[in-house]
Amino acid sequence: MSALQTGEVDIATNVPPHLVKELKNHPKITISSAPSVRTIFIPIYNVQCEMAQGSYDCTKPYPGPTANPKVRQAINYAVDVDAIIKNVLEGQAIRTATPLTAKHFGYDPTLKPFPYDPAKAKKLLAEAGYPNGIDLVLNSPNGRYPKDKEVAEAVAGQLTKAGIRTQLKVHEWTTYMTNLSYRHNAGPMWLIGWGNTAWDADYTYTPMFRTNQILANYWNPDFNNLLEDGQTNMDQKKRLQIYAKASRFFIDDAPAIPLYQQIDNYGVNRKVQWTARPDERIEGFSMAVKP
Repeated sequence: MSALQTGEVDIATNVPPHLVKELKNHPKITISSAPSVRTIFIPIYNVQCEMAQGSYDCTKPYPGPTANPKVRQAINYAVDVDAIIKNVLEGQAIRTATPLTAKHFGYDPTLKPFPYDPAKAKKLLAEAGYPNGIDLVLNSPNGRYPKDKEVAEAVAGQLTKAGIRTQLKVHEWTTYMTNLSYRHNAGPMWLIGWGNTAWDADYTYTPMFRTNQILANYWNPDFNNLLEDGQTNMDQKKRLQIYAKASRFFIDDAPAIPLYQQIDNYGVNRKVQWTARPDERIEGFSMAVKP
């Protein structure tokens, strides 16, 4: 941001939300924004992945409370996402009910996000056999996405207030992905952003949630079967129906906490003509210097 303001760079990505208004009023800088194809969410483990013959087998139940769908639903009820968007991100995000955005084929506009209801969360915990609450770990990167650590801190605080005592562990990005995520060691909860530029539900649901995929820690055979149907069916109307059913799992079985669609804010020198894109591409041929 300092380099942008001194003119050392002409375009800067990921402007922090608290600087957006300030830079919009800067005499030499403007903000170009676009609702991103990227969503931020927190997958919740319901299986434990073990290495077998050079690949991961992810079908063994996770040895902890998140194997229970009522616990995963309780986690969702305990998070006030709207408050996080307002107070942490200063409104620079769009609430989502699933890890898809309205830009993706397979998005179901009829689904509504979990409402914030800590009392309901405690009730579900008790029904799941945890009347005194539970202890969990939430892993998060630091600096990969705008305010990612601060968002994770807010989530951990809200969960703790609802009896889901959450320890936050923050990691440098390379360590986070290589040592935790790709090795299935980020359980039981980890914050991630997924930019789906295939514009199709499959490219989010399969790599992130289909059992035995590289980043998936979720097992549900009905969900897996729907994704297989979606990959092989060539009828668009039927595919929409398939992904509508698959999206329902994020309410009924809660394999993640869907948080928000990222708004990409770029700081742009006013002498440069360039417009932000939803797919995060920065193309030189689309830029020009204003006369």
